[in-house]
Amino acid sequence: MARDRTHLRRRAGALAATTAALALALTCAATAAAGPPDRIASRPKGHDVSSHQKTVDWPTAQARGAHFTYVKATESTSYHNPYFHQQYDGARDAGLIRGAYHFALPDESSGAAQARYFVAHGGDWRADGWTLPPALDIEYNPYSAKHPCYRLGWKRMTSWIWSFSDEMARETGRRPVLYTTAQWWKQCTGDSHAFASRHPLWVARHGTSEPGRLPGGWQYWTFWQYATAGRLPGDQNLFNGSSGGLRTFAAGW
Repeated sequence: MARDRTHLRRRAGALAATTAALALALTCAATAAAGPPDRIASRPKGHDVSSHQKTVDWPTAQARGAHFTYVKATESTSYHNPYFHQQYDGARDAGLIRGAYHFALPDESSGAAQARYFVAHGGDWRADGWTLPPALDIEYNPYSAKHPCYRLGWKRMTSWIWSFSDEMARETGRRPVLYTTAQWWKQCTGDSHAFASRHPLWVARHGTSEPGRLPGGWQYWTFWQYATAGRLPGDQNLFNGSSGGLRTFAAGW
C-alpha cells in the first residue's frame, strides 16, 4: 500500500523501488482476470486509500458496494496523510465502517514511538461499531530494494512489531490488525507464529482466486486485499464474514 510518499529526502531510494513496483503492476495486470470466486466475492467489500486517492467521493463508493475502508494516517514518525480527515470522516459520513492504518518504517524509530505517533494522528479506536481496529502495514521496504527487511534480522523485526502492538494495546485497548504478505513475513520474521493468536490478519495477495497460504500460524484471514484497482477507489478488499460480523468486529465484541 506504499504509494503516496512525500519524503523528498528519500527520492533516490524510491527510484529503485519504482522499478520493482512497475514489475509488480505488470504482473497484476497480466493476472487481472483472476479474482475472488462467488462464494468469497459475496462477502462485505471494502477498500483502502491514502493521499494517492486525494479527495474521495465517498457516497459513490458506498453506492458501488463499499461496506468498509481503511485510510492511511501516518508513516514512521514524520508523515501524516494531508487528506486523512476528509477521507476518514467522509467515509463515516457516507455510512462506511472505517479504520486507520500506519505504514511501518522499522529502521527509523522504535515500534512504540511509531505507535504513539499513529495514535496522535488518527490511529485511535472507539467501541462505537463504526471504527475498525487500527492496522499496521508492514511489508517490503519501498525505499530500498536491497534491504526489504529494513536491515533488521528476524528477532529484531518481531521485537519491533511487538513494541508497536504493545503500545497500541496500551493506547487504544486493541491489538492492531497486521497487513502483510506471506512472502515478506517468511523472509523478514522467519515466518513467526507469535502473532497469529492475538492479531487479526490482513493478507495481501493480488491477481489470484484465493488468498493462498497464510503467514506463520494464522488459520484465518480477516481481510484480504485481492487487487490494487477495481470498482472502489484504491486497493480492493474483502472481509471474511458477514455484514453483521464486520460491525461486531469493529465494536470489539
